[in-house]
Amino acid sequence: MYSNHQNNIEFMSFRSIPYSVYLLALCQALMMSSTSLLITSSSLVCLTLTPDKSLVTLPLSLQFLGLMLTSMPASMLMGRLGRKQGFMIGTLFGVVGASILVYSVFNHLFWLFAVGSFLIGIFNGFGIYYRFAAVDMVSEENRPKAISYVLVGGVIAAFIGPNLANFGRSMFPEEPFAGGFVYAVIIYVLVFVVISFLKFPDALSAKAEEVEPRPLANIARQPMFITAVICGMLGYAIMSYLMTATPLAMKHHAHGFGDTAFVIQWHVLAMFAPSFFTGSIIQRFGVLNVILVGAVLAVATVAINLTGQTVWHFWTALVALGISWNFLFIGATAMLTETYRPEEKSKAQGFNDFAVFTLVTIASLSAGMLQYKLGWEMVNYAALPFIMIIIMSVFWLKMKPEEQRLYH
Repeated sequence: MYSNHQNNIEFMSFRSIPYSVYLLALCQALMMSSTSLLITSSSLVCLTLTPDKSLVTLPLSLQFLGLMLTSMPASMLMGRLGRKQGFMIGTLFGVVGASILVYSVFNHLFWLFAVGSFLIGIFNGFGIYYRFAAVDMVSEENRPKAISYVLVGGVIAAFIGPNLANFGRSMFPEEPFAGGFVYAVIIYVLVFVVISFLKFPDALSAKAEEVEPRPLANIARQPMFITAVICGMLGYAIMSYLMTATPLAMKHHAHGFGDTAFVIQWHVLAMFAPSFFTGSIIQRFGVLNVILVGAVLAVATVAINLTGQTVWHFWTALVALGISWNFLFIGATAMLTETYRPEEKSKAQGFNDFAVFTLVTIASLSAGMLQYKLGWEMVNYAALPFIMIIIMSVFWLKMKPEEQRLYH
C-alpha cells in the first residue's frame, strides 16, 4: 500500500531475515518470561501480603496500568530519540521494579510490591513496541511474518517464566516467592545487554519527512483502523481477564502451585507457538478470517471453563485462550499497520496500544474482584458479550467494499 523503501533496510525472506529481528524476538522472549513469571506468582504472593483478598490482583493490574500510561509517551519518545534509546530507557524501569519486588516480599510490604509492579509495567510499555520495530525492518508484504517472528520469542517464555517461579522457591526457603523475582532482575539486565546489539533503520526517509501527517482523528475514523483497535483491545483484554483469574480459581478448587505453573506454562506456549505459522495463515486466508477463528476459540475457552474445574479443564481452556489471543493480536496488529503512513506511525501505534492496555488494565483488576465476589462461573459469562463485539466488528468491516475500508 505505502512502503518505505529505505536502502538500509534488509528484507525478510523464507531463508534470511535481518539479525535484528532475531534479537527483537529474544527481547520479546525475555520480557514475556518475566511477565509469565509474575502472572504465575503475583496474585499468590499477594495472598500473603494483604488480608483483603479482593486486592490480590491489584499489583498485576497496576503493571498493566503502568503499561497503559506509558504506551503513548513511549511511542512518541521513540519517535524523537529512536527505538534503541527508548528501549534502553524502558529496561531501566524493569530492573528497578523487579528489585523492589524482591525487597517488598522479604519485608511483607504489599503497597511497595504494587509500586514495583507498576514500574515493570512502564518497562512493558516500551517493550510492546518490539513487534512494530520489526515491521520497520521488512517489506510491506512481510509485515505479518515479522510480527510473528518476534512473537515466536514467547515460546521460550512459556518454559522459562513459570519454571523460574517454581525453581525460585528453593532459593530462599523462608520466602519462597522472592527467588522468582531475583530471576526477574536478571532477565531485565539481559534485555538491556541484548538491546545494546540492536540496529534499527532510520525512522523516516527523506521523502516521508516531506509528507504532512494526517491528524490522528482522520486516521482513527477509518473502518479498518476501528476494527483493528477493537479486535486488539478486546482480544487482549479477554485473554488477560481469564488468565488473571485462573490461578485464583485453581487455588479455590484446591489445585497446587505446581499445577498452576503447569497450566500457565502451556497457556503462554499456546499464545506464542502458533506464531511460527500465523503470518503465513494470514497471507493465505486473510486477516479477518484469522481473527474470526480467534474469536471462536475464545468462545470455546468459556465453554470449557463452564464444564468443569479439573486441572484438565483449566489446561485445555487456557491452551485455547492462548491460541485465540495469538490470532486476534497478530491479526489486529497486522491490520493496523495498513492504516497509517510511516510518518504517522508513532501516534497511530501509540493510540492503539493505549486503548488496548487501558482495557487490559480494567479487565485484570476486574478479574480478581469478580472471582472472589461472584465466582468462576460469572467470570466466564462476563467475557461473552465482549467476544460477540469482536465478531460483529469483523462482519461490519467485511460488509464494506475494499475501497471504503481505508481513507487516504
